[in-house]
Amino acid sequence: MAETTSTSAATPKSKPKPVAVTPSVFEMPKFDMPAFDMSKFEMPKFEMPKMEMPAAFRELAEKGIAQAKENYEKVKNAAEQATEVLEETYTTASQGCSGYGLKVIETARANSNAAFDLFGELLAAKSYAELVEKTTAYMRAQFDTLTAQAKELSEHAQKVATETAEPIKDSISTFSKAA
Repeated sequence: MAETTSTSAATPKSKPKPVAVTPSVFEMPKFDMPAFDMSKFEMPKFEMPKMEMPAAFRELAEKGIAQAKENYEKVKNAAEQATEVLEETYTTASQGCSGYGLKVIETARANSNAAFDLFGELLAAKSYAELVEKTTAYMRAQFDTLTAQAKELSEHAQKVATETAEPIKDSISTFSKAA
């Protein structure tokens, strides 16, 4: 415990100073731990008695292993075929989609050229009646053109879809026959 001393009653504003106290030191008793030596203990040897497996059991195990190998080969072959079909399908779909995109660009270019030709003709028109006549003729021709273009694009899309789905359809029928 810390003790404080007061200096005098005449100086009430001074603070009391602490007295230095030496702490008591408590030391734990020291024990010697015995060394644990693993070499004193041996692991027990559990020996299985040697016995002959019955021939029927051995034959059954060999048949099971042979069947598992055969099934693994079938699954492996089916996975390889499926991978080939997917690669072929992807290639076909990719080519078909790029062909379709080219047709769309070709159609847009033809329509843009027709529109610019109309604007050129409209600028050269001398009367309102000629302007209406050229616009009406353009609209009729463009309606027929757009109908033909839509038919052509839908036929191309149908062709791409059929060509893409055909390998998948064939492989599914092959897999279902094999199973």
